[in-house]
Amino acid sequence: MIKNYTALFFISFFLASGVRSQEIQIFKVEDFDLSGNVKSCLVITDYGRESFEFNKEGILTKTVTQYNDTDQDITYYKYNNGELVERRMESYKNNVLDAATSMANFYEIDTVPQRRVLEKIISYDKEFLEQQEYLYDDEGRLTKIITSNSEGVDETTFEYTPYKNELTTSIFTNGILEKTIRNSERKSAKGTQQVVLTKEYIDGEPNVATEEVFNAADNLVTSEFFQYDFEEKEFVSQRKLFYHYVNGVLDKVVTKTVNTESVENYIFQFDSHGEKNWVKKIVTPGNTYTTRVIKYYPKEVDKAEPNQG
Repeated sequence: MIKNYTALFFISFFLASGVRSQEIQIFKVEDFDLSGNVKSCLVITDYGRESFEFNKEGILTKTVTQYNDTDQDITYYKYNNGELVERRMESYKNNVLDAATSMANFYEIDTVPQRRVLEKIISYDKEFLEQQEYLYDDEGRLTKIITSNSEGVDETTFEYTPYKNELTTSIFTNGILEKTIRNSERKSAKGTQQVVLTKEYIDGEPNVATEEVFNAADNLVTSEFFQYDFEEKEFVSQRKLFYHYVNGVLDKVVTKTVNTESVENYIFQFDSHGEKNWVKKIVTPGNTYTTRVIKYYPKEVDKAEPNQG
């Protein structure tokens, strides 16, 4: 299965910047559109490169984002009993470690009576930056994040509302609605589809929305983007993308707006490994390219007991 590959620097920017995730996520091989016993993957484009390293369990252990010959970010991940316990992001400028922008995240996990995770973020020059406390319910769902830093304390809460075959997650920051995510099923001639509708709010007022539809093979088949119209009091479609596949491989993406239509074609080359990961992607008509250099762990061969006869 080929997913629409995200921007090269997404993961490093996401982990290194102030953008906070809703959940502490452990990234795995499949999160990078890879499969099999991948040891490392170097992604090369015409505007930069980034590498990912994984342990034998397929869990991300290191990323390197190379901006130029002298500037790079390196992130290390440390685990204990399947839990992320430490993440370090080291920023190098002119080949010198920048202690002010390099930081370490430490995680303390408690599971009694409910799961609770305490995250402390400290810069390499010993400055306390932030603390995050994650609280979970009896079902293991995230219910609250308490953020403490020099600017004060913020509280993000999560409410889960089931309705028939739908589940809506509402996210509030200090009591003000910030986002809703509705997951539902839709029956179609091609089988059951999963629909994810995300609405974002500013100061509690609706702003933008995205609807993504996935087929039974978990391939994204449409994404539609909306802007809220305060006069009409509804979300109005701005553009819709249609993803077309051939034998499970992304072939083209058609983008439609009210007045325009454009097509991007995708060409993939695959390696000779059993899982056949792609190693080159070309997108036309822009002729942008992405190359991946993938290394694998050797397959373990069962050693038969020597014949004692």
